[in-house]
Amino acid sequence: MKIGIGSKNPVKINAVKEAFHRINTSYLFQAFAAPSLVSEMPFSDDETIQGASNRAAYCLEDVQCDIGVGLEGGVTETSYGLCVCNWGVLIPRGQQPIIAGGGRFFLPKEIAARLRDGEELGPVMDDYAQKLHVRTNEGAIGIFTNGKITRKAMFLHIMQNLIGQYEYWYK
Repeated sequence: MKIGIGSKNPVKINAVKEAFHRINTSYLFQAFAAPSLVSEMPFSDDETIQGASNRAAYCLEDVQCDIGVGLEGGVTETSYGLCVCNWGVLIPRGQQPIIAGGGRFFLPKEIAARLRDGEELGPVMDDYAQKLHVRTNEGAIGIFTNGKITRKAMFLHIMQNLIGQYEYWYK
């Protein structure tokens, strides 16, 4: 079975591979530079889900892919402040999409203000943490949980949720 991954981000690729390898090591994987077709910084749950869905659907354009997976990070405004949200979509060829979300946390006010002014979380986090490539490593969640939860672990959790639903509904 060939799994299409709608990203070239190594954190997302590794999360997808690890989740599927936990149940079967014979899966084949193909990573695609899949467009999200949403804002660079999705600003709602709906927009973030749409981005993940677009990435998953793009993978199925390759006729050899049996499953398309899209993972997307975004933010959503709440009455308590700006919250990071992450969503995943798994689409088995010819079936309905499966959708799952991940852990959430609130951003410090100074970061939230920069995002509201139009900046993207990845570069803002590089600046804030004084590191390069936070998004392809620990992610904002890794910075703000002192490494207790990484971006890969969060996406792995989403993948386990998606795969569990896939096994329930389609196997």
